[in-house]
Amino acid sequence: MEDCVFCNIVNREMHADIVFENKQVVVIKDILPKAPVHVLILPKKHIESVTSLAETDEAMLGQLVLVAKHVAEEQGIAETGYKLIFNVGKHGGQVIKHLHMHMLGGKQL
Repeated sequence: MEDCVFCNIVNREMHADIVFENKQVVVIKDILPKAPVHVLILPKKHIESVTSLAETDEAMLGQLVLVAKHVAEEQGIAETGYKLIFNVGKHGGQVIKHLHMHMLGGKQL
């Protein structure tokens, strides 16, 4: 999607502070962090929201969680804990229409 900020980041058409990447997922630092560690874990495939998921996306969702676990270890927050959050739709606080999971940690939340 041409006008999707996260697709533009995945395609390297926009800059972001990438902390991890594999074949399916990119992890970037949130530009307005709410915690010492606040990253966004997003699939490279454009999916608008949780409500747009298909049965075929099950493995990709598992990949998001496994990547979160890995990044938490790299960021030094795995032992103390962290939050994983999906904002879904306008009333759920979703601003960018590209599925993404927030990981917050580094302090008591």
